[in-house]
Parts: sequence; structure tokens; C-alpha cells
Amino acid sequence: MPAESGTEGHAQFWWAENVSADHHACNVDVYDASLDVYRPDIYKTISETISGIDHELRLLSLDIHSHPELKFQETYAHDTLTAFMEKKGWDVKKHYHLDTAWVATFSHGNGGRVLGVNSEMDALPGIGHGCGHNLIAIAGVAVAIAVKAALIKYDIPGKVILLGTPAEEGGQGKVMLLEKGAYEEMHACLMCHPAPGPERGASLSSSLSLQRLSVEYRGHTAHAALSPWQGQNALDAAVAAYTNVALLRQQVKPSHRIHGVFEGKDWAANIIPDNAKMLCGLCTFFLVVPLTTYSWYVRAPTVAEVRELDPRVQACFQASALATGCNIEISGMETPVHDLRQNKALGETFSRIFRSKTGPVDHEWGISSASTDFGNVTYALPSIHPGFSIPTEPNGGNHTPAFTSAAATPEAHQACLEVCKALALTGLRVIQDDQFYSEVRVAFEKDTAISQVA
Repeated sequence: MPAESGTEGHAQFWWAENVSADHHACNVDVYDASLDVYRPDIYKTISETISGIDHELRLLSLDIHSHPELKFQETYAHDTLTAFMEKKGWDVKKHYHLDTAWVATFSHGNGGRVLGVNSEMDALPGIGHGCGHNLIAIAGVAVAIAVKAALIKYDIPGKVILLGTPAEEGGQGKVMLLEKGAYEEMHACLMCHPAPGPERGASLSSSLSLQRLSVEYRGHTAHAALSPWQGQNALDAAVAAYTNVALLRQQVKPSHRIHGVFEGKDWAANIIPDNAKMLCGLCTFFLVVPLTTYSWYVRAPTVAEVRELDPRVQACFQASALATGCNIEISGMETPVHDLRQNKALGETFSRIFRSKTGPVDHEWGISSASTDFGNVTYALPSIHPGFSIPTEPNGGNHTPAFTSAAATPEAHQACLEVCKALALTGLRVIQDDQFYSEVRVAFEKDTAISQVA
């Protein structure tokens, strides 16, 4: 059950029913059914609309979950989601700017503001939908369809743009779509993301900014026993760089993250590897390794801090190249993934609705220690990206096989629908309420001014 009425309090962590684990308390703004919310009549319409397509959304989620596709390869999800939206009467454009991106639009009346909504689709190497993007996909669909229903019923002029965004996992799909103008028409943009957290809760935490670096060392082969002095060992360079970064971690802030992997089967820099293979030989025909490539993620609470930390990390790589005599090539993203800036006005409205109808809201769980390319969207226009809790198991958070399973459960599905109802009313208010939208813009401009000073 949601926490008792009040403002600040505690809620229990949401474990799966068959899990025996410590039920530690989480600090939250607790559930309070007495809270007044904007236009309860419109919320009723939104709730009934989403409940009315519950079964369809469940089938859609499971279909995407059972067909996991990696970044920029989301052809099945692209075709499935666009077909669904076409069936619902939306104007759909396939292969929108990117091969697996798409957009579905609906307009009612003349003029009015434009609400943007995002649906993610991509999965992770080796573990499928271990970040729950099947739920994010249907969340965008649910929010968009619910807002459409409200626009029609209450004759509110406005437009909804549902954007299918590929390659969140390492591909910066939203950054590419931003650069191509896919967000230009939107007055605000919404999406949500599953994660572990308080029972039946939502989270308005931020996330970490991220710079991805690819580091390649090139050396020279030699017989490792007969004439090792003739070689430059690229693997040694990589191992030395790994050690250098480990030493650097002692001198960076606790909120900063630096992590990387050597290339291997189903490895990615943002998944802790569960397999490794090492071949060892004693005076046999092994060569000094001529080429080693690996990937690094550099994260910090803000993009300004990432830009400050990045050259310190790159110095670790350069030092090991110098020590081993190897050549080095470092490539990175032109635009780092930005931190999430949850718009204050949007967040307060969402929180009030969610706490009134569903459960607690916190500011520390969600994807606070992860990163998302939606962060760049929040720097470009007023946006909100709440996390929503789904029941998991210990050590079974995002990017684990356990979370892949959790993302397909009925409990996760219902949690997704509940957060969609609060998001949809928040978005509808952006379209309808002039004073509220002014507050949203003021909050956005204040955040922009702060980030420019930083």
C-alpha cells in the first residue's frame, strides 16, 4: 500500500513478491489522496482511456520485449509501433531522420501548444530489455493516446508529437534527432523510465552526464619469448591505462564515475562483464599484442563537470602509450550526454498528481546514477523524465538479466500505466493552461542561466 498521508516520510523498497530481502525505508514525499489536482475531470478521461487500451498495451510491451534489438537496429520495434499508431488514426512518418526513428502526430483545432512525448525501443547486448525500454515504448504510446482523447473530448486546441527514439543505449539517438530538428516544434517534452525504487513510487531525480571514449592502442608484434624487445605491447598499454584510471579515482569526487572494458563477447562499457577469457602460455608461440581497443565512460552530475574531468582521464591513456611506446587514438562524442534537468514546474505538477492518485515521489532513486540522452533534450526545451519503480530483486537493477525479467511482469506493466496517467495530465496542462506554461518557461530559463554560469 502507498505510504500514509503527509508530505515527507518513508516508503518501503519494492521487491518482487518471491524475494526475501531487507525492506529498508526510502525518503519520499508520501502518497496523499487529499491533494487537489488540476482538472480531475480530465484526469478521469485520461485514466479511462489508458485503462481502455490496457490489454493492447500489454501485448505491445511483451511483443517488443520478446524481440530485443540493439541500437540503430530496432526494425521490428519500429514497424510494430508505427503500425499500432497508424491503427489508432495517427499521422505516422516512418524512418524519420534516422532509419529506425519514427514520428506520430495528432492535431486538434487551430493553434495551441505542441506537446512532445518520447518512446524508446532499443535493448542491451546479451541481456535483452534489461533497461525496460519495452515499457518506455508503450508509455509514450499511452501518454500520447490519452492526451489525444482529452483534446477531443474537451475541445482543446493543440498538437501531440510522439517521437520514436532509437539508440539510447550508447548511440545518442535523441542527440542526433535534436540536431536534425525533430524537437523544434515542441513546447515541452515528456517521457519516463523504469528502475528499482520505493513501492509504487515515482522519482524526479537527475542523472549523470556522460562522455564516451573509445581508446585504441597500436603496437608492434614480436615473439613474446624469443624477441620481446622488438615489440610494443598494446595490451600492456591498455592494462596500464586501466591501472592509471584506478589510481585517478582516488582523486575524483565521489559523485564521479569512470569505467571501461576491453572488447569481448557481449561486452559493453555500461554493463559489468560476466565473462572473460585469458590465454596464458609459458615460453610458447605467443605474440606481443599489436592492437587493443576498449571503451570508457566518464560520468559526473553535470555536463560542466564531465568536461572538466575528461582531460584528466585522457591523460591516463596518453601516459600508458608513452610508457609502452605504442601509438594511441582516442575518439569521443562531439556532444556529451547531458544530465537530466527536471523542469521544476512540470515536476511539481506531476508530483502532485502522482502522489494524489498512485504513490510516493522521491528525488534520489530513478536513474540517478545512470545517464540518458534525454538529458540533452532537457537542456534544449522544458522537459520531465520521471522514473517509476518496478519490483525487482537484490542486485537486480537496470542492466541486469533480473531486470529484463522484471520488465515483463504484470506489476511492472501496471506501474507503467499509473505513471503515464500523471504524465498525460501534466502534458495536457502544458497545452491548455497559459499561466502554467509561463511558469514552465520561467523554470526552464532559470535552469539555462544557471548552467551557463557553470
